Amino acid sequence: MTALTSQPEWQRLTTLAASVKDAHMRNWFAEDSQRAPRMEVEACGLFLDYSKNRVTKEVMQALFDLAKAQNVEGQRDAMFNGEQINSTEGRAVLHTALRNFSGQPVMVDGKDVMPEVLSTLDKIRDFTQAIHSGSHTGYTGKPVKHVVAIGIGGSFLGPKIMTEALKPYKYDGIKVHFVANVDGCHIHDVLTEVDHEETLVVMSSKSFSTQETLQNTLSTKEWFLKQGGSQQDIAKHFVAVSSNVKAATEFGIAKENIFPMWDWVGGRYSLWSAIGLPISLALGFENFKGLLEGAHHMDNHFKEAPFERNLPVILGVLGVWYRNFFNAQSHVLLPYYHYLRGLPAYVQQLDMESNGKRVTQSGDVVDYETGPIIWGSEGTNGQHSFHQLIHQGTDVIPADFLLPLNVPNQDDTHHAMLASNCFGQTQALMQGKTFEECYADLADKGLDEAERKRQAQHKTMPGNKPSNTLLFDKLDPYTLGALVAMYEHKVFVQGVIWQLNSFDQWGVELGKALGNQVLAGISGDADGDQFDASTQQLIARFRHANAPK
Repeated sequence: MTALTSQPEWQRLTTLAASVKDAHMRNWFAEDSQRAPRMEVEACGLFLDYSKNRVTKEVMQALFDLAKAQNVEGQRDAMFNGEQINSTEGRAVLHTALRNFSGQPVMVDGKDVMPEVLSTLDKIRDFTQAIHSGSHTGYTGKPVKHVVAIGIGGSFLGPKIMTEALKPYKYDGIKVHFVANVDGCHIHDVLTEVDHEETLVVMSSKSFSTQETLQNTLSTKEWFLKQGGSQQDIAKHFVAVSSNVKAATEFGIAKENIFPMWDWVGGRYSLWSAIGLPISLALGFENFKGLLEGAHHMDNHFKEAPFERNLPVILGVLGVWYRNFFNAQSHVLLPYYHYLRGLPAYVQQLDMESNGKRVTQSGDVVDYETGPIIWGSEGTNGQHSFHQLIHQGTDVIPADFLLPLNVPNQDDTHHAMLASNCFGQTQALMQGKTFEECYADLADKGLDEAERKRQAQHKTMPGNKPSNTLLFDKLDPYTLGALVAMYEHKVFVQGVIWQLNSFDQWGVELGKALGNQVLAGISGDADGDQFDASTQQLIARFRHANAPK
C-alpha cells in the first residue's frame, strides 16, 4: 500500500463507499427535504447544486478530511506564494500571478514578478488599442481587419475557446482566425480568406521553435512575401509571444512587438498571460481584463473559503470519490450554451495533461487510479447520442451540467426549452425509471404479459447517476474567468490528493522529441536504424509515396 491508500481517511472512505453502494439518491431526496439547499454553494457568480451526487453528509466530511490530511491547504498556499511546487522542473507555478489585482507582491526566487506582469498587461492594452484605433496599420497603410493566431496546445485552445465562448462581446472590426494543426490544409484555408495587407499574425511559442507553430508561421511568412510584402514589412504584420527574443527578431519581428512568457506559467495555464493577446484583439482589452478579474476572485475564494463552502475543493473531492471508490473512468462536461461548446476540450487538456500521471511526487508508482478521461459536448445534442450510455450503460460517469440563466439575443422559448432539457436530464439521471413504472406505462398498449415485461425491462433506467449543476446569470468575461479558474483549482486539489506533480508533462515532451526525430528520418537526415521496425516501415512507405515522380 502507498502512503495514500494506507491513510486512515482513505480507509474510512473505502468503508463508506461500501455502505452507500446500494443506496439510491431517489430515496435520499424523499427522506430529506433539505438535501438540495444543504448541498448548494455560490461564489464569484457561479451557483453549484451538488445534491445529485452519491454522497451523504458523512461522506463529504470524510472527503474533506482526506483533502486536509493530504495537505491541500499547505500546497495551495505554497503555489500562491511562488514556491517551486513543480518539483521535476524546479519551477514555481504562478498563473495566478497573471491575474493578481491585490496590489500585493508575488515573489519568485526573491524577486517580485508583479511589475513585469502588470507592464505586460499594459503592453497588451496599448497594442490592442493601437490595432482597434487604426494607429497601427499594415505596410500599405490599411488598418488590420484579420488576425491569424498561430499556436498549439494551451496557446491555441485557451484563446480560441475563450473567444468563442464570449462571441457576444466581440469587437466588430477584427476577425480572429486560430491555427494549430500542422496539416497544411488548415493554414491554407485560413490564408485564402484574408488579405495580407490587412492581416496581423500572432505567433505564440515560448521557445519560438515549437515544431507545428514554427512551420505554420514560416508558411504564413512565405505566403506574405509572395503576396507582395517584403522582409522589412514583416515587422508591421507579425508579432510574437515568446521568451526567445533573438529568434523572433531574426525572423523579422520588431523587438517592441515581442511579448514575454515566463517559465513559471505552463502552457495549459497560459491564456491569462500575453498568450491571451488574441483574446484582447478579438474582444477588446476591457473584456480580456474582465476574464482576469473573474479568475482573480475565484483565486481568493479558493484561498479563503472553508472546504465545506469551497467550489474547487467540493468538485475536486467529488471527482476523487468517483474515480477511486466507484471506478469511474471518465467525467463528462455538458454545457447547455452553444458558445461554451469548446469548454470540454479546454478542461480535457487542463485535467488530462495535469493529472494523467502514474508516479507520485516522491517517485513511487501509484496503486490507485489518477486522472479520469475528460470528454463532453454541448447540450442538447448529446441527449440524442451519447447520453444513452450515461443513462443505461454499465459505468458510473459523473457529469457537470452548465447553464446560463440569461442569454443575450435569444428568445424566451428557445432558452426555456434549453433549461428544461438541462434540468430534466439531471433529474432523469438521478431518479431513473423503475421496472414497475415502465410496466405500468405499458398497460394500455395491447401487449401480452410476456412482451409487456420484456419491453418494461428494456425501458427501465436504474438512475442513481451522479451530476453537478452549475448555473450563472450570464456568460460574461468575469464569469468565464471564474469558471475556468474554478476548474484549474479543482484539478490542483485532485493532484495534491493523488500526490502528483500536476505541472509537468513528460509524455507530451517525449512526443515532441520523437516527432522531431521521425521528421529527420523522413527528410533523410537520420539513420533509420534508430527506429523500431514498424516505424521504419511507415517512414519508408511515406517517403516512397512522396518521392519525386
